[in-house]
Amino acid sequence: MTESGAKPPARPVHLFEPDPAAAKPEEPTKPVSTPRPAAASGSSPRLLLKDLGVTYIGSQGEPIEAVKGCEVEVPDKPGVGEIVVLLGPSGCGKSTILKCIAGLLRPTHGLVTVSGVPVEGVGRDRGMVFQAYTSFGWLTVRENVEYGLKLAGVPGHQRREQSDKYLKMVGLYDFADQYPKSLSGGMKQRVAIARTLINKPKLVLMDEPFGALDPHTRWEMQTTLLDISRTEDNTIVLVTHDVSEAVYVADTCYVMSPRPTKVLHRVDVPYFGTRSAALKAAPEFRAVEKQLLDLLYAEKVGDK
Repeated sequence: MTESGAKPPARPVHLFEPDPAAAKPEEPTKPVSTPRPAAASGSSPRLLLKDLGVTYIGSQGEPIEAVKGCEVEVPDKPGVGEIVVLLGPSGCGKSTILKCIAGLLRPTHGLVTVSGVPVEGVGRDRGMVFQAYTSFGWLTVRENVEYGLKLAGVPGHQRREQSDKYLKMVGLYDFADQYPKSLSGGMKQRVAIARTLINKPKLVLMDEPFGALDPHTRWEMQTTLLDISRTEDNTIVLVTHDVSEAVYVADTCYVMSPRPTKVLHRVDVPYFGTRSAALKAAPEFRAVEKQLLDLLYAEKVGDK
């Protein structure tokens, strides 16, 4: 506690400090210590949550505090894709934070800004991918992807050029003329991702988008997300309770408390030179998983 009685801000945690006595790991799965791109000098944060709080009114009229004093700052790194993960137990309030960022929910108190501009409602600088499939069943895959551009009045030939790019990016170019009913769950989520990316938002908000997928398809989608982050100039904010998913995709991970949620730790996840299915079984990967789990469960133990 500080003299004012306020809790100190969440402290950064740098994971994976190798044991010198341990056997040398195989090169493909070794965490690589590479300098992270610096934030643009003098620029506003890409995303800022300041003392964010959300209180609902329950069915009996009682106040239910979902988010309390949440502090997040994601620096602006022009030309660099980044994945930020909010990791916490189910029902802790992670999705509530995402809705505040999207402008779908007004916080009870605190501030949300994107590139220095306060969030007052929904906007084209933010796009959201939900866990539930949200494609329009009467539109083809291409028409779904182009939908936002059509509403914005973008000419047809430009829409076609852009949709070709993003359909190829998510592996759906050969399915452009199919309807959603003929697609698998993973393919439907690829449609949602392409439909979001084509509008070029600064923030891509993803609310456990792979939670309903089988393990193999989930891994494929996580890998697609990594590929996107390397080629697109946007920040992806992903909500999950899956520690393995957080380690696999995150550049930065915010470990969240149970409800009312707040940030416990800000974690820089080490960079792995090769990302493959085999990586998740590697000792180095499992060590990072364990340390994240320890951070999550330390709070539960402390509450008892």
